[in-house]
Amino acid sequence: MRELHGVSIASAGVTFQMFNAAFLSGPVESEAELKQRILLANLHFNARGQEWAYWVCEDWIDPHARKRSRRLIEQQGLRLSTGLPGMIAERVLPPVKPLPRIEVRRVRDTVTRNAFCEIGSTCFHVPLSWFREVFDNDAVWECFASYVGYADGEPVSTTAMVQGGGAIGFYNVATLPGSRRCGYGEAVMRHALAESQRELGTMPVVLQSTPAGLHLYERMGFRTVARVAVYAS
Repeated sequence: MRELHGVSIASAGVTFQMFNAAFLSGPVESEAELKQRILLANLHFNARGQEWAYWVCEDWIDPHARKRSRRLIEQQGLRLSTGLPGMIAERVLPPVKPLPRIEVRRVRDTVTRNAFCEIGSTCFHVPLSWFREVFDNDAVWECFASYVGYADGEPVSTTAMVQGGGAIGFYNVATLPGSRRCGYGEAVMRHALAESQRELGTMPVVLQSTPAGLHLYERMGFRTVARVAVYAS
């Protein structure tokens, strides 16, 4: 963890560049200021020889500078990987249709940890070794509440939560390609949320949606409040 001028660094120092991340830590008022913040993050990771990602809240960038933001960031060797709407639900709505029967297990042992990594590797299109480098660490699971959904005894879906800042954040929501459109992802999310509410009480829920998940999250009561562009080396 490191705070630079207008840039926050959260880096695990691993191969998977999405876990070596830089973020804007406040609004950007000019193109010159944006250039400085891009350069600061680039210098940090280049000095360490690490691949990295810049998670940019575009709503924080002055409209004039925003038009050139992609070009400026790509000049530092990054490429736009994806755009993720930042979403929030003060209260998650009930399901609009019955959820499928699925067994949900919290990740607490080697078997569930391996299943979590294997599903993540498949769904996010990265080598399994990258996922294991991040998650084969007992310290990760102390605050990263993760779950695997099993259909007919086979692991098919995952989700994870982190509580902080007065909200619950959802991450790693993934379902294997052959098991999609069955409601498994939503079922695992709702199971995890119910468990969290029993332990911590009700609080707002936040996530970043892929295009494929946007309509599901809207049905669950989430609304888009920010636009996040993810650039990766």
